[in-house]
Amino acid sequence: MTLPSKPIGASRVTLSQLMHPDQANLLGNVHGGWIMKLADEAGALACMRHAQCKVVTVAIDSMTFREPIKIGDLVTFNAVVTCTSMEAEVNVHAENPVTSERSHTNTAYLVYVALDDEGKPTEIPQLMAESAEETHTLTQAKERQGRRLKEKRIRESQ
Repeated sequence: MTLPSKPIGASRVTLSQLMHPDQANLLGNVHGGWIMKLADEAGALACMRHAQCKVVTVAIDSMTFREPIKIGDLVTFNAVVTCTSMEAEVNVHAENPVTSERSHTNTAYLVYVALDDEGKPTEIPQLMAESAEETHTLTQAKERQGRRLKEKRIRESQ
């Protein structure tokens, strides 16, 4: 059974959370693992919204922290599904809610698998681009997927 395609924007999710002292190190910088956890949650929610079923994380590409996130920052995670192999792009921004100073701290690409009620991988809708920018997004996601599959084949052959 072929499921109807869905627009990329239909999967869009935004999570925001104020960073507290228990989430940070002694320098007042939020632990990277805490940010990775929240990025994973945002990505998973975008994928669940797209697939309309449960999902599990398969891989996280890279996550480079360009700027520290501090105690008291409002951190926003914007996630969207970018590939039907179920890749989610998550952009992370930190904002000082007093000064309104805002910075893009990182972008992460995470891969998920949709599961049916028995916990088995299941079919999901195809993504539909609605603009030239979204078509470019799909193309870039397919290139990343190709790199992941190539790396997997290399690892398995060793």
